[in-house]
Order: sequence, then C-alpha cells, then structure tokens
Amino acid sequence: MEQLDFVVVGAGVVGLAVAAEITKQGEDRSVIVLERHSKFGQDTSSRNSEVIHAGMYYPTGSLKAAMCVEGNPLLYQFCEQYDIPHQRIGKIIVARDESEISGIENLIAQGKINGVHDLQLLDRDQLARLEPNVSAVAGVLSPSTGIIDSHKLMVQLERLALEGYAMLAYKHEVIRVSRVNAGYEVIFRGPDGEVDSLECRWLINCAGLYSDRIPEYLGIDTSKAGYKIYPVKGEYFSVSSSKSKLISHLVYPPPLKGLKGLGTHVTKSLDGRARLGPNAFYVQEMESYDVEAEHLEEFYQAAKTYLPFIQREDLQPDMAGMRAKIQAPDAPVADFVVCHETERKFPGLINLVGIESPGLTSCLALAKKVAGIITAAEQ
Repeated sequence: MEQLDFVVVGAGVVGLAVAAEITKQGEDRSVIVLERHSKFGQDTSSRNSEVIHAGMYYPTGSLKAAMCVEGNPLLYQFCEQYDIPHQRIGKIIVARDESEISGIENLIAQGKINGVHDLQLLDRDQLARLEPNVSAVAGVLSPSTGIIDSHKLMVQLERLALEGYAMLAYKHEVIRVSRVNAGYEVIFRGPDGEVDSLECRWLINCAGLYSDRIPEYLGIDTSKAGYKIYPVKGEYFSVSSSKSKLISHLVYPPPLKGLKGLGTHVTKSLDGRARLGPNAFYVQEMESYDVEAEHLEEFYQAAKTYLPFIQREDLQPDMAGMRAKIQAPDAPVADFVVCHETERKFPGLINLVGIESPGLTSCLALAKKVAGIITAAEQ
C-alpha cells in the first residue's frame, strides 16, 4: 500500500487551515483531508457567532490565549489579502450594575497579561455615546474584536489547500485507525458505503466534535488523557430588523463562571442583523441542531437586563451549534489540546482536541503551530 505523507481528519476551519499550511511547506508532500460530510465546515465551523476574538478572556499561559492573540491579526491580514468579508466592528462587555465593574476591570488586566493592549474602560457616559440604547453602568471596549464570513474563509482555505495539491475527500468517514510500520493505517467508509484504507506517516486529528475518537481507536484512554469530548449545545435567537438597528457593536455581559460560555450576548452579522446567544448546556445527542422555542423566555430575560428595548415578539428561533468541550460539567476550565503524541509512543500523531471558541479566531495560528511541530520533528 502506498504511504501518504499526511492525513488530516476533519474539514472544519482548523482542518482546512492545517491542510493549507502544510502544503505550503513543500510541493512534494502528499496530503489528503478526510471529511465525513459532503462538504466542509458542517458542524462547529458553520454554527457559531462568527466573531474574531481579541483574547482577553483566557487564563494566563493558556494555549487559548496564545493562539487567539496570535490568530487575531493573522486572520485580519488573511481577510485583507483574499478579500474575505469581515468587519472590525468592536465589542463592548458591559457591567449591568456596580457589582459587575470589578469583573470587567479584571478582563482588562487579564487582557494585558495575554497581550491584548487595546482594551478601554468606559464609564456610563462614554458607553452611552457608543451604545445609547444599552443599559449599563460601565463597559470595556475591545476595538480589535470583529466579525467574519466564516463560509468564505473556509472556501479560501479549501482553495489554498487544493492549489497546494492537497486532496479533499468528502463523504469519507474515518472508522478505525491502527499503528503500522512507521505510520498509521486509516480505515474509512467512502461515499458508496465501501470500507477502504490508506497509510500515512503523519496523522493530524482535527475532527472537532469527534476528535476523541481518533485517540480512542489507538487505545489512548481519553478520559485519563483529558481528551473526552463533552458536547455543549448553544442556541441563538434572531432579533427583529427594527431592533437590530439599535445596536452598533457586539455587546456582551460578563462571561459565565468557569468560562462555560460568554453569556447570552448580542452579535451582528455582516448585513447588520442581530442575534442573541448562545446559551450553553451539556447534551448527549450531537446530531440535533433544533432550537427549543420554549427557551425564548430565557433569552428574553437575559437580554432585557441590558437591552431594555427588547420585547418578546422581537425574538425568533434562529440556529444552534455544538462546542467540542473537554471540560466536564462543573470541572475547571479546559485548554486547547495540540499534542504530538511522542510520549504515548505515537510519533507522527498530532491530536487537536477541545478546539472550541476561540477556534475560529485561532485557526491560522493553530495551523502554524502544527506545521512547526512537523518541521521540528523532521529536522
């Protein structure tokens, strides 16, 4: 059996970015991306807020902080270079009352530690000038936060991967992996339902919501390793067009405890529409993207604490997404995992696990990190 150089599992935004990056390292490299869906980005990558984050939320020294802060300017530069629709719209994190001011001040301090130096504390008057329809006593302005057309980003990443002679195999679901010779045998089910296999020197796991399966196939105890995925569902409700016009920035409350989520916030699309969300709750079934209409009241009650103009009739169920958390319920906040598994005796296996938010912002930085691991190992 012919051995390929690289197999990337998963064609979400991170998998595509990794494929595009490693093809840049040399035209003689054989690269294939295996994706179970009929096209790219059908799970988390296409079901999120499409926000380019700045990086102030994440713990000191975490990979989330490092990748987000590095990835933010890389993504803006990429958008400019390839005409990807985006907008540096800015975000305001509000303190709804005096008790929340210390929390948003802590975000500024954490941002500075992480390398985010453009955050600005707003008093009530400054906030009112920027967002006169928002009810809050203070806020933090993040001018480098933006929004992006994630679909067109993935179109361009796919194009770059293909131009670098990567192969993209859609409707190819990986069902087993084993260690063979100096690499890995990847067994997959193709579009016709037939099972086939290929061998590779490097296996790069970017399988998102299913990224714990690859190490499981190889006998890695995912619970012990901290790789077990605990899917968290997040729903969104759209805001009526007339009320969407009353907000100019992304507007967030303080983040939830343990960074389970960033609170029910207001995001805006590139065409000016506003959405509330997401909420965050652990689920067992990952295939249901239905929005529960009865959750409208929860969204309304959360929004009216800082958006007094919102009425129940302004909200409609919009969409839902899933986050690939490796943070069990009530467990401490978990970091991204990007690991070349040499210590577990799996050289050539790179696991990217728990790549939730800020994964979209971090995609190009994560790709560079993976390419750096490969380069260092091959020297």
